[in-house]
Amino acid sequence: MANFDSVKNIAYLEPQYSFSEMAKDEFCRMHKLNCFTTPMTTIKQIVDYVAQNPDTVGVLPIENTLDGTIRESLDYLMTSQNPNIRIISELILPIEYCLLSKTTEFYSITGLIATPRLIGKCHEFIQNELPRNLNLIEAPTMLESAYDLRNHNLTYASIGNRKIAESCMLNILKENIHDDKNNKTRYVLIGDIETNPTGRDKTTIAFRTNNSPGALLEILKVFLEHDINLSYISSRPSKIEPDEYIFIINFDGHLQNSNMLQAINEIKPKTSFFRYLGSYKASNYSP
Repeated sequence: MANFDSVKNIAYLEPQYSFSEMAKDEFCRMHKLNCFTTPMTTIKQIVDYVAQNPDTVGVLPIENTLDGTIRESLDYLMTSQNPNIRIISELILPIEYCLLSKTTEFYSITGLIATPRLIGKCHEFIQNELPRNLNLIEAPTMLESAYDLRNHNLTYASIGNRKIAESCMLNILKENIHDDKNNKTRYVLIGDIETNPTGRDKTTIAFRTNNSPGALLEILKVFLEHDINLSYISSRPSKIEPDEYIFIINFDGHLQNSNMLQAINEIKPKTSFFRYLGSYKASNYSP
């Protein structure tokens, strides 16, 4: 695929009105995508679907400020049978929860419908700003808690995001009611697209070193010699041999830069496995 104009479909994680769908909407806005959308159940399904359909891109959550790296996304991307599938864009989405209701009167709320997980995430708000005798009703999902408001009177509220409020025509009584105000998720867009340098790019690679003393140091020295800044490095078991690890590295710059390409060509012979995972415009947040 040559560019974003060729995209006919975008896949993302269910459920409906989730933060993944909000990330999908933002990627479509960023890249002016007017295409079909396909919600899917698992990260593996998205990676496989994109690998098999060259006119499709996919949205993956890749890191959260609270929970860290979402290993499943990188693992399936690294092992995709189509080596041309790579990260082509990224964005940081604030994970913000709101108090939603059919009413506009905050102080009339006497009941709350929410998932146990969201009750925990918004514990301080519930304790400090809602009635002590609040009637709590647990729901299996964020969307179902919004739907369940139909079965209760106007004094009930639910916890959800802006997408649910808009889609279910609910009022936002209070914004940012979650305890941790720095909760953000980094999403990436994957596909078979060659990106162009923007002047504010980063590149992601994955590799496994030879099992010998100083093997990783030899690779890191290449970046130093080429004056390339590493912004992120992590490791995980290779799942092939005991005591063998795969390293994930983000570094500043685009692979079309001759200096970057030369560094990569020097690194490859020093590895037992190497995968280029994409060059793309960096978001305002770095892990």
